[in-house]
Amino acid sequence: MDNPFSLQGKTILVTGASSGIGRAISIACSRMGAKVVLTGRNKERLNSIFDSLSGNGCQMLVADLTSDEDVRALVGQLPLLDGVVYCAGIGQRLPCKMVMSQDVDEVMNINFKSNVLLQAALLKAKKIQKSSSIVFIASRAASSPSIGNAIYSASKGALISYARCLALELAPRLIRVNCICPAMVATDLILKGGLTMEDLGAAQLQYPLKRYGTPEDVAYLAVYLLSDASAWMTGSCVDLTGGANEL
Repeated sequence: MDNPFSLQGKTILVTGASSGIGRAISIACSRMGAKVVLTGRNKERLNSIFDSLSGNGCQMLVADLTSDEDVRALVGQLPLLDGVVYCAGIGQRLPCKMVMSQDVDEVMNINFKSNVLLQAALLKAKKIQKSSSIVFIASRAASSPSIGNAIYSASKGALISYARCLALELAPRLIRVNCICPAMVATDLILKGGLTMEDLGAAQLQYPLKRYGTPEDVAYLAVYLLSDASAWMTGSCVDLTGGANEL
């Protein structure tokens, strides 16, 4: 019997592949047989991850997804795709009264707008094949408020709403669209948000499973959503929280 979780024969684009969750998803997909196309802004880090991929036929394309020119060049170089995972994103911790126009623009442009415009470009260029799978890395922050996290939470909420509409539009072509909504995952992103290692160590003990997630935890769920094993799953947002109800 064929393995329904295999990604053999599939070509998967992973954005934000140069670190954290994007890195883990790229490596996991390659180990499951996919030809992975890495994209991100940091060429040096992409090179390092590219060297960690399994199998043949993988590609690395450097691009800034907030640049219209880079997006056009990226889409023009892409092969036909069987899956896309949108991992590119930034965090932000800022009290609501301190938010400035540039803060909103920076977070929304990277976490929401760049994903929407790349997806539109891929569809216009007919790069996504029938029966493909699209996965957005959203966040539990969209439905679990925390102080200082307003703009980040809003960007992920917008992404979830967009993905649900996209799922309806692409259903006639059997293209599936789903979101993964992790709680805290141990990456550089949360440290850049102003939390110390001591903060993290104490806070994760409040989780029922007594730890934060790892990038690999998210990667394995992404593999499932990209595989034929999830063929009847679309328009869903999967919480991945270690049992926690709050971030």
